[in-house]
Amino acid sequence: MVVDDEALVRSGFELILNASDGIQVVATAQGAQAADLIQREQPDVVLLDIRMPDVDGLTVLREIQTLPEPPTVAMLTTFDTDEYIVTALRSGAAGFLLKDTEPEQLAHLVRTLAAGGVVLSPKASRALLRSHPGSGAPQDADVARVNLLSDRERDVLVLIAEGLSNADIGTRLHLSAGTVKDHVSSIPTKLRVSSRVQAALLAERAGLLSNDGADTARGNG
Repeated sequence: MVVDDEALVRSGFELILNASDGIQVVATAQGAQAADLIQREQPDVVLLDIRMPDVDGLTVLREIQTLPEPPTVAMLTTFDTDEYIVTALRSGAAGFLLKDTEPEQLAHLVRTLAAGGVVLSPKASRALLRSHPGSGAPQDADVARVNLLSDRERDVLVLIAEGLSNADIGTRLHLSAGTVKDHVSSIPTKLRVSSRVQAALLAERAGLLSNDGADTARGNG
């Protein structure tokens, strides 16, 4: 489902995604209609504009998170960085991407979201890290917790940050589904974060990702 105040954005995303194998846009909406429509249509993934004139995207996100089985939500923005993004990630968004994402990348990013992966537009995430780096000691303490991870947990964290689903992580590292699930559960606890997105941002702050690798894995949005 695509939620945006601009009809051109809604129709453009709908056209691109409906032309992609295995993806169906079940509905599009403006912000004020979103929560009710999501309850009715029950989409797996919602692409949600972070700034809308009729209702703030963060308000819609919080409404979505109160649903019994909320869908995966990624925020849409036209900006390389946006002061709302940090709040959105802390409020349960599974990532964010720019509205000028290349059409051939859009379906890949939606599939990543549907599989439980993280979507962080590389250009926007680097700008976000520059704009919100934290300060001195708190940042150092956050990054230092990465050292608490085992070598295998670090491997899993890097693949989480690259947007891979649990199944893809298992395939890449030759691990069983149960082992991956255990690592994915233990990593946020050790890092003291509450979501895969926050873990991914911390991995990037800790220097675990190469720019080239991250751009390739997550799509150059």
